[in-house]
Amino acid sequence: GINAEYGILNSAMPSLESSDVTLQVKANRSDHSYRVYDPDGGLPLQTYQNMYQNQTVEYVLTAHQKWLALNTTEMDIWQAIQLLNSVQDESDPDNSIPQIFHCYQTAEKLREIYPGEEYDWLHLTGFIHDLGKVLLAPSWGPQPQWAVVGDTFPVGCQPSEKCVYSTYFKNNPDTLNPKYSTLNGMYEPHCGFDALRMSWGHDEYLYHVLKKNGCTLPEKALYLIRYHSFYPWHREGAYEHLASEYDKEMLPLLRTFSNCDLYSKCEADLSAPEIEAYYKSLVKKYFPVQVLKW
Repeated sequence: GINAEYGILNSAMPSLESSDVTLQVKANRSDHSYRVYDPDGGLPLQTYQNMYQNQTVEYVLTAHQKWLALNTTEMDIWQAIQLLNSVQDESDPDNSIPQIFHCYQTAEKLREIYPGEEYDWLHLTGFIHDLGKVLLAPSWGPQPQWAVVGDTFPVGCQPSEKCVYSTYFKNNPDTLNPKYSTLNGMYEPHCGFDALRMSWGHDEYLYHVLKKNGCTLPEKALYLIRYHSFYPWHREGAYEHLASEYDKEMLPLLRTFSNCDLYSKCEADLSAPEIEAYYKSLVKKYFPVQVLKW
């Protein structure tokens, strides 16, 4: 539920392939409570109210057409990182610091757990996973918060009650459309998440930016980016009826990634010169073309 409190959580192990060792990811916060949503108000509630009303099948298709032409601008990863300095995520009840710090927090937590060079792809994935939030940059429009941040969910089928603030789905016009309002809606059972139309936001946007610009990160890295905000699935077990075997196989790694994303949040600035140099080397390694189309 939306008021669940998470303290010390078990995540996946240093070996991504094995499951016989359990590793603990500790919160960097004294009260050990994250993702606790105020049922009575605040910016997160406003964001979700607007999201659930406006994220329809039609809206998602329109957003794909608008943004995935990748004709907004051209910039490298570091310019995008700097652009995040102008962005704040109003759907997040835990973070009030610039997004750029969160890039380092997540990446360094993953690096702490998986320190080997063979996991450098995972470190970089943590570092860039929220870059799609450049959609919120004032110089880009800006876009409303509900169209960029917050938990994601599939449109075109019955919303899950396990989504935060799920009662507000009642304002979504798709719930009145018999084609979209059944359990499976416009999908086949266990079709797999790649066959779904997810609500539009920074996850889906960055996934396509990386794919279309020839990023050489492995497919599982792109999967983590595409579904890291799909909390109803990886935190609550919702939409299992649409998951494929591959989605189920990826769930432990997705949960580990989510834990490092969620529980690494702290006020410390991790952007020391040697840390920055490490991520610059990974960007060079995994991005054959340095200047990307966005």
